[in-house]
Amino acid sequence: MLKIIFLLLLSGGIPVAMAMAGSALLYIWWTGTLPPYVVIHRMISGIDSFPLLAVPFFILAGNLMNNAGITNRIYNYALALVGWMKGGLGHVNVLGSVIF
Repeated sequence: MLKIIFLLLLSGGIPVAMAMAGSALLYIWWTGTLPPYVVIHRMISGIDSFPLLAVPFFILAGNLMNNAGITNRIYNYALALVGWMKGGLGHVNVLGSVIF
């Protein structure tokens, strides 16, 4: 039943995430296994975590560093330190990530 609802929503042109959520909500509503407020509460509490907040700020910090030119300086510094070693590009990449 759940697969049929999911495939119908996908064939209707609904995005995958919305089709997954919609098919799950419709299945729970039809079977009556959980009250709707419990489902919504569990969905919200699943994405309400402090570590997930770090992802957009990490991307923002990377964009700010890239626009300011700091990333090129970090790369050149790491290249000067370990670029001469065998496999230097990999070492430079790891060291640049450590510095960031």
